[in-house]
Amino acid sequence: MTMFTTPFKTTAIAAMLLGSTLLSSFSQAGVMLGGTRIVYDGSKRDASITVSNTTPEAYAVQAWVNTEADDSNTATPFVATPPLFRLDPRKEQMVRIQKVPGDLPQDRESVFYFNAQEIPLAGKADANTLKIAMRTRIKLFYRPAGLKGSAMDAPDQLRWSLAQEQGKTVLVVNNPSVFHVSFIGVKVAAGGQNLEVNEPKMVAPMSSQRYPLPGFKASSAEVEFSAINDYGGYTAPKKVAASSAP
Repeated sequence: MTMFTTPFKTTAIAAMLLGSTLLSSFSQAGVMLGGTRIVYDGSKRDASITVSNTTPEAYAVQAWVNTEADDSNTATPFVATPPLFRLDPRKEQMVRIQKVPGDLPQDRESVFYFNAQEIPLAGKADANTLKIAMRTRIKLFYRPAGLKGSAMDAPDQLRWSLAQEQGKTVLVVNNPSVFHVSFIGVKVAAGGQNLEVNEPKMVAPMSSQRYPLPGFKASSAEVEFSAINDYGGYTAPKKVAASSAP
């Protein structure tokens, strides 16, 4: 029997929508993207995503790629084309992302973020109307050509452990693969204790991530998790053992 309850499923649905900067207003956005993530195959000339206008109003749309820090000062080796365009009612526009010269690791994935900001077009009747420019932001994974292994197998390579930091228990996940792993949910159980990790962060390639476990007391536990795949879907829950960190 799975540990994942109805609250977990609600979290899963929310996680699928986190590409929106304003999650609570996601359903009100006029401009929608054709996916929750973009995987750029380094052997290809570009990657693309469809931007759709689901409303009877026209919008201007600005598209760009930036870093996880969401700043406008750090240059990235990617250009979105077209960077600014008009999107008429019920129409679609294909946006292409192209790589420009710039050094990126060739032995692992890199992650950036694709942004699409809708800008309502003001008319005479809108003179006294407040217009809100909404932005949708999703992950862009750059996968170098010739990268060994498969992103589908990366979740199975994760290694989990429990550690004590300043008298508190933390869950540690180590990712030896060359791919990022994003989670839809993570839970731990031991000795009648059950705890769901609050918004578990993605773990980068050849790196580790730590998650606080408030009030959790154990030297070993069972971890149940589900990871997000390249298509925005998620894996069946996996159960693994987490032992005490050496």
